[in-house]
Amino acid sequence: MLIYNTLSRRKEEFVPREPGKVAMYVCGPTTYNFIHLGNARPIVVFDTVRRYLKYKGYDVFYVQNFTDIDDKIINRARELGEDPLSLASRYVNEYFKDADALNVMRADIHPKVSGHMDEIINMIKTLVDKGYAYAAGGDVYYEVRKFGGYGKLSGRTLEDMQAGARVDVNELKRDPMDFALWKAAKPGEPAWDSPWGKGRPGWHIECSAMSLKYLGENFDIHGGGFDLIFPHHENEIAQSEAASGAPFARYWMHNGFITVNQEKMSKSLGNFFLVRDILAKFAPEVVRFYLLGTHYRSPLDFDDEKLTAASRGLERLKTSFNLLEEALVGYDSGAGGRPDPTLSLRLDELRGEFEKAMDDDFNTALAIGTWFDLAREINSSLHKDVFAGVAEKYAALSEARELFIDFNRVLGVFKTENGKIAIQGTGGESEGLVESLVDLIIEIRQEARKKKDWPTADRIRERLKDLNIILEDTPSGVRWKKQG
Repeated sequence: MLIYNTLSRRKEEFVPREPGKVAMYVCGPTTYNFIHLGNARPIVVFDTVRRYLKYKGYDVFYVQNFTDIDDKIINRARELGEDPLSLASRYVNEYFKDADALNVMRADIHPKVSGHMDEIINMIKTLVDKGYAYAAGGDVYYEVRKFGGYGKLSGRTLEDMQAGARVDVNELKRDPMDFALWKAAKPGEPAWDSPWGKGRPGWHIECSAMSLKYLGENFDIHGGGFDLIFPHHENEIAQSEAASGAPFARYWMHNGFITVNQEKMSKSLGNFFLVRDILAKFAPEVVRFYLLGTHYRSPLDFDDEKLTAASRGLERLKTSFNLLEEALVGYDSGAGGRPDPTLSLRLDELRGEFEKAMDDDFNTALAIGTWFDLAREINSSLHKDVFAGVAEKYAALSEARELFIDFNRVLGVFKTENGKIAIQGTGGESEGLVESLVDLIIEIRQEARKKKDWPTADRIRERLKDLNIILEDTPSGVRWKKQG
């Protein structure tokens, strides 16, 4: 398995700290609003990375934090006349609603900054004692030039970063590039006791303190968005390695931006789209499928048409699986038999192609292509007499079904209930309404057929056809599908 490591700027063979186990930390959201699609991408990407590692047999311990105290939270709370910690807690709950909708598994632990003040303060004390940090006017700053490896993640020199950065003028700092580990309390803001007086943590120290607490030194994977490389992750490395004297994380993974008209999606630019609003128009599985349809390190440009295209593609997978499930109902699972050897070999090839794609830096785009190849094999098998008998056909279809489920177990597009895939509509709330109405119309048609009212039954079929909805009468019932 190869992972592109931002630290080395190349793909490296994945060798975990401890054989068979993976320790993984991903930077979570700052909880002052609903998450937007740009926030959702790393959430879905690293959930998929975790799923694949588990599929490969690793015991994965996954940590994703919440920043629940921050300037943005304080400012938003002030605007709303709300307590900052209460506001942050409310948006943590809203985050879980969106993440659950996108079929993102809960982390093994979701630490919050507000619950880890002892760890943060102790780490800052260590940095001060070692000479990497200094107190000034109730603040504490990390002295960047004391750490010789500063810039190794972003690949830039300190001089380059200083020339390109917008650095606040602060007379308390020894150097403009020094960054805050602890901020002195201001009137009306949340504050905690510390050796330097009441205050609260700076942004960067929180992830170092929490990841080291739960994962220890030199843990396996640290993930986040591309925009976190500098300064957040660069600063994490500097303070963590200075405090512990050991390497911080082994592999650094960063997903690309989501753009709108080739411009990065962000709240500051005002071009962001809330996941909550997108889910009102498109089903959650469509959104997840869309996010995984491009390699995680590549930029992904957003517009509704791309989500509509993803919906059409997902409908093909959905149709193949539903037809497969319907076919299996007609066969005796106890009939024995072995699958057709040609199909069995092809299914093995598809599994190998899927794993090859995912082993190459989690290439979900290629993996999804293999999923479509599987759907074509399923469709072909259902429509061709390529089996020796009923038992062999059941065995072959059952094997194809298991492969489809395994692909979904990794990509997490369709939710599962009691270990079974629960495939629903793929067009959002309106899609569910359409499906319910079509099912109702089919019931009315079936009643007409029972009464031998053939003109009414035929008229319903033709009117649905005019709406691009095609009915197929089969021994196991009526199927319908959209056309075009």
